[in-house]
Amino acid sequence: MKNKTEAVTQPKKAVVYQVFTRLFGNKNSTNKPWGTIEENGVGKFNDFTDKALQEIKKLGVTHIWYTGVPHHDVIRDYTKYGISNDDPDVVKGRAGSPYAVKDYYNVNPDLAVDVSKRLEEFEALIARSHKNGLKVIIDIVPNHIARNYQSLSNPKGVKDFGADDNTSVEYARDNNFYYIPGKAFEVPTSDSYRPLGGEKHPMADGKFAEFPAKWTGNGSREAKPDINDWYETVKVNYGIKPDGTKDFPELPAGYDTKDYKEHFAFWKDKDVPDSWKKFREIALYWIAKGVDGFRYDMAEMVPHEFWSYMNSAIKMKNPNAFLLAEVYNPKEYRNYIKLGKMDYLYDKVETYDHLKAVIQGNALPDPLSDIQNSMMDIEHHMLHFLDNHDEQRLASKDFAGTPEKGKPLIVLSATISSSPTMIYFGQEVGEAGHEDGGFGKPTRTSIFDYVGVPSHQRWMNGGKFDGGQLTPKEKDLRDFYSRLLNFTLNSDALMGKYQEIQTINRNETKDYDPGLYSYVRYSATEKLIVVVNFSWVTTSNIELKVPADIIAKWNLKEGQYPLEEQLYGSTAQLIVANGIGTIKLSIKPSESFIFKL
Repeated sequence: MKNKTEAVTQPKKAVVYQVFTRLFGNKNSTNKPWGTIEENGVGKFNDFTDKALQEIKKLGVTHIWYTGVPHHDVIRDYTKYGISNDDPDVVKGRAGSPYAVKDYYNVNPDLAVDVSKRLEEFEALIARSHKNGLKVIIDIVPNHIARNYQSLSNPKGVKDFGADDNTSVEYARDNNFYYIPGKAFEVPTSDSYRPLGGEKHPMADGKFAEFPAKWTGNGSREAKPDINDWYETVKVNYGIKPDGTKDFPELPAGYDTKDYKEHFAFWKDKDVPDSWKKFREIALYWIAKGVDGFRYDMAEMVPHEFWSYMNSAIKMKNPNAFLLAEVYNPKEYRNYIKLGKMDYLYDKVETYDHLKAVIQGNALPDPLSDIQNSMMDIEHHMLHFLDNHDEQRLASKDFAGTPEKGKPLIVLSATISSSPTMIYFGQEVGEAGHEDGGFGKPTRTSIFDYVGVPSHQRWMNGGKFDGGQLTPKEKDLRDFYSRLLNFTLNSDALMGKYQEIQTINRNETKDYDPGLYSYVRYSATEKLIVVVNFSWVTTSNIELKVPADIIAKWNLKEGQYPLEEQLYGSTAQLIVANGIGTIKLSIKPSESFIFKL
């Protein structure tokens, strides 16, 4: 029995810091399009020093997602280490896509100081991250792998994908791939694209030997995929027949309410496709090395039954594993959470997309209330972000336009729900993604090229990780992010209830600008009133209303209540009269307030 004086630990918000591993420590600022490592530089595992990790932790971070760790295709000669060369005809960029994995049991050789000890260097980084209070997440890309997958590091008894496939048929349940019998793969052609920007290379001959051809990663069934297809990858077969029917056991009714232990028990005696077993072993291999969780690429292209099978096995090894999935179909959210046993999904097509429309002047913030209320049963599972490797930078001209205009978006994103918040390295200092890396184009920081990240490099300050080269505005922005994120980590209310107060204020508050949005968050021990101003031109002087039902729920009597603002340290008064609360405030363009009662 628990001692009555023993404190009960309440769950708190998580904050994920996504970092593109090969770019983080790169000090080179040349940024030549299609530049080599020698010309443009590359970051290493060892660049994540104790100091760097401590500063990330102090920013208000709980988990670090090292993007691009598994060994993927790269255009660089590592043959002296036994690694085969990769063909530019089926590699995107010079540095290669992290989502065309070549060897799941080892790591990208570019990231190691000593390539022969690349795995040991990553294991040391896992240990260093843990020592500095950070949990470690890496990618698993279950839907597709590199066309030339070839593991040099398979554990004993593990065979490569496709090693036992019957290539004479389009589909067999235990084949790892889908085939186009009798046809050879043809490299896609384009009038506007040349591998390596047209540079001569002995393997860039418009050919890649693959017979019979395999289906392409995005599902193309053509022997010659289109240049816009994921032609550098092949699709993995999970027992979905070409007609879309399932060739594996399905979960019985009621399993949406069962926990991972019951899901694990269900699969224990079931015969499942070979690809399921291969990916489960990959995940458990990394869990055994101390990885604390995974980000699953394009998870919705893989059946949720597989996720039940794999995620339950992971949770049996580490019940606290952090399992995040890229899913973009709202109709499937609950299947992947409740049946697939995902902890978190991207809240992209609802919250993210609407916030982008708001800041670009294409929508009002009011529908955020309906979005939040529609997902109330799963809101904790819908991870919020504004920047990641796939999306345009928040500060870019095609998104918010400036880092300051992005500030109300991150305040709302981090405080409107109990879900984790994710930021992308450089976001906290206003990185705008201006660089043309070659394959990767501006507004996104390239994931295909060797590039430097200017705003981040100024914070890195030659490896001192002290912000010594940041401009005053960049320093202020990082300080703002730190205050916000650390507040979210320690707030009980943000793990509690949400209620919008937008409707009453839009209808009844004089001079309430359409660019304002307001809501409350509360628990038994903490009450918050949040107001954000998406307008970048209008200062609003208003008497914000807190409706009667909130005042009643909070058991507030008539009178005055002091409020402490959590981002800037200012104070205000909540005045309760006739059962209604009011707060006099002046809110500037792009400003946000988090008032604590």
